[in-house]
Amino acid sequence: MRPPPWLGSGTPGRDLTLAGASLAGGLVLYGLGMQPQIVPHPDVPPALFLPPLLVMCVAVGLRRVAPRTSLAVGTGALLVDTALGNSLGTVVVYTQVLYDACVYGPPRLWRWLLRITVALSLIGAVVGVLGFGQWRGVAVGVPVVLAGLLPVLTGISVRQYRDQAAAERARAEQTARLVELDRRQAVSDERARMARELHDVVANHLSAVAIHATAVLSVPGLERGQVESALRVIRESSVQGLAEMRQMIEVLREPDAGDERTPVGGSLPEAVTARLAEADGLIERIRAAGLVVRVHTDGTPGTLPVGVDLAAYRIVQESLTNALKHGTGEAELTIAYRPAEVVLTVENPVRRGGAGVPGAGAGLIGMRERATLLAGRFTAGPHDGRWQVRAALPTGVGG
Repeated sequence: MRPPPWLGSGTPGRDLTLAGASLAGGLVLYGLGMQPQIVPHPDVPPALFLPPLLVMCVAVGLRRVAPRTSLAVGTGALLVDTALGNSLGTVVVYTQVLYDACVYGPPRLWRWLLRITVALSLIGAVVGVLGFGQWRGVAVGVPVVLAGLLPVLTGISVRQYRDQAAAERARAEQTARLVELDRRQAVSDERARMARELHDVVANHLSAVAIHATAVLSVPGLERGQVESALRVIRESSVQGLAEMRQMIEVLREPDAGDERTPVGGSLPEAVTARLAEADGLIERIRAAGLVVRVHTDGTPGTLPVGVDLAAYRIVQESLTNALKHGTGEAELTIAYRPAEVVLTVENPVRRGGAGVPGAGAGLIGMRERATLLAGRFTAGPHDGRWQVRAALPTGVGG
């Protein structure tokens, strides 16, 4: 059975109910004559023990809203009750006041209570031994231990458990926030990677299509052979772009459990992972689009890591496409295989006074991002009157 809402944890209703229950228990003991005085005083009327009990129950009601006030009021009531002879009911309720002061009060409060109750217990034991002249006098300190030290120790244990639980909840919430931040960062990185791949797959082929379509439309009186050649390049670029786009879409789709083409570990299919060794086909297509490309190879080609291989291919592809769009019709490509890196250099004269094919500048950003993700170096800009793109990608081999 669940308690009503007004009796829930941390509500004033629960505090008032506990105070009322303590008062009812004390009154039952008083009414049944079962509330003996710990130190008998026959001349003290029993009714005088009721006001300290009532004040002690008020202190219980203040346990959450004002722990210090609750302890002060309860201690005052206990002192008055002790002066009258100490009634059992008031002492028992005071143990609740001590417990609540340790649980709900500030840390300094329970530290002082622990010191005071330990000191009073020791003082009681020493006084008992000295007063009775034998070790059994230690029993004088037992009431202080039972009514003072044990409630304080219990309250401290509960408070430490509660604080530890709160710290664990805070740690769990912080971990959840970090996980969410990592997830968002992963999504952002994946979106950036997809944007680079889409740009490289689509923009490069469409640039060739746009250049040849513009040439066919802008040059009057072209021969049929020239028109057919331009249309052939447009068709090849379109087909190649559609093929690469289809492969990328297959990667982005949720894999089918029964699809044997689905790679283990989520790696990209081989058809999508372009390699620098396949740059010959890329260069032939660029040449067919109208760009004269001179290729120089320095060093012995070797096996490159998958990420480096793909990034090198895309950088070459984007650099030659930019040379086709903004250059004067020729470019030089140098591929240098070094012990610890592969260096790609593309140079071309820059067309002056021509509009060329418009672009958004995402190509340079994408190439720089690819090099940065591999801890490589990338530069692009004018160099000796020509436009130069240079990328050094570490291969993880050698010193």
